[in-house]
Amino acid sequence: MGHETEEGGGGPARRVVLGLGAAAAFAALPGVGARAAEGDVRARRTPLDVVAENALPGAADWRITRTGSARAVEGFAERVSVLAGQPLGLRVSTSSASYTVSAYRMGWYGGRRARLVWRSGALPGVRQPGAAMDGATRMARAPWKRTALIDTTGWPEGGYLLRLDTTDGRAQRFVPVTVRSPEVVGRTVLVNAVATWQAYNRWGGADLYKGKTGKKGSRALKVSFDRPYANAQGAGQFLVYEAPLIALAEELGLPLAYTTGVDVALDPQAVAGASAVVSLGHDEYWSPEQRLHVTSARDAGSNLAVLGANCCYRRIRFEDSPVGPDRVAVCYKDDYAEDPGFRRGLPATNDFRRGPDPDPESALLGVIYAGYPVDAPYVVTNPGHWLLAGTGARAGDAFEHLVGVEFDRVNLAHPTPRPLEILSRSPVVCKGRPSYADTAYVTLPGGAAVFATGTMRWVEALDASGPAGGRANHGLDARAAHFTRTVTANVLRAFADGPAGFDRPAEDNVADPLGTAPAP
Repeated sequence: MGHETEEGGGGPARRVVLGLGAAAAFAALPGVGARAAEGDVRARRTPLDVVAENALPGAADWRITRTGSARAVEGFAERVSVLAGQPLGLRVSTSSASYTVSAYRMGWYGGRRARLVWRSGALPGVRQPGAAMDGATRMARAPWKRTALIDTTGWPEGGYLLRLDTTDGRAQRFVPVTVRSPEVVGRTVLVNAVATWQAYNRWGGADLYKGKTGKKGSRALKVSFDRPYANAQGAGQFLVYEAPLIALAEELGLPLAYTTGVDVALDPQAVAGASAVVSLGHDEYWSPEQRLHVTSARDAGSNLAVLGANCCYRRIRFEDSPVGPDRVAVCYKDDYAEDPGFRRGLPATNDFRRGPDPDPESALLGVIYAGYPVDAPYVVTNPGHWLLAGTGARAGDAFEHLVGVEFDRVNLAHPTPRPLEILSRSPVVCKGRPSYADTAYVTLPGGAAVFATGTMRWVEALDASGPAGGRANHGLDARAAHFTRTVTANVLRAFADGPAGFDRPAEDNVADPLGTAPAP
């Protein structure tokens, strides 16, 4: 049966189809869940007004305070993203008699970081089976039935955490989902790195790194979106590597749009005409289609900001699951020759830089992944650059622990676009080997600019000062927070204005990144 619902921010209550019987009826409606219906949904939507949205009251109580036992309540969404107005199926398992779902849109909201957009009534709880694992690929999935279907009409585009609360008060979990933007032209597009979240998700026994034995040989060759996230209270990597940047971008009031890496792969127009495309803190796993579409946008003048390291490193393929299309990420890595898809002539699912068809990520980004693990100071070498304006940084200033845990560098042994300007060169030692991490700025003939931080801790550092609701990680401090927030704001504002390379061309300094050569 239907349930009356509440809408946060003083909006009107509306009805939503929820529960097992109603979910089945709603699923039978023409066009439900089909991309063929997206044209009508797009036509009904107007672009997000970030300033007006963030003026609405935030929710102080969105965080999880009661995790409960491992399987007390958990769930996953049937789609990584929807357009507002499309139904969103949930599959939830709980040991409690009932639970509720609260939809929090993540943003700034005066520092509260989230707004309650919708909340369900009490829904009947059901304990669903444990994980099913494919013996050949060690892919784990949750063979669960749909328990709720949510009407997302009126939900503003953005990154969401759906919070599951057992009504007996014992447990809470998050389910992340993106309400993607119907239009991206002239906007800064924030791309949720959902394939990377899934690659590190060990729910059910295995991720793309380790399996039940803890050894490489037990790792999964495929991972499924048809399961909850085992880490970060169900939120995957969203809270660590993405939410701090989303909060800052919305605080700045920039014209924003939201999507996921899966959607960029599926739709050649997903980022076409964007002012900027933003890759967040950990964005390692890309399909060739995602890379092609981002490269096409960049070459046509869309700026690219890479606010992490290890970006676009692994080449993956999407396959269908029992729940829906493109819900399995395939990555055989060194075992790519055993991949049935590769044997059928599809691209190898290994590192982009490796054969049989090498295409190093540096050709897109200007920097290339160089290693793990490191923990090192970030050293400023080009303090006069416009991107560092307002930081107060001087040559040689160091920000402890800001370089880690993975890092990128400029390496001309691989394809590298020029002109390229190095803003920071930070010495590191990785597994006993001396190297360095680079922050780089590149401009392209089509006018686009690329900014790459060279460190995976950049987005985490945005919250290091604490007052905005974050917490210090890895020993990062308020100095690092001020520096990264200021540089990031400079990047986002400049990139939002259109092709930055025309007005702010890079001054190539690869031959002398430390500025030690004598003046002519």
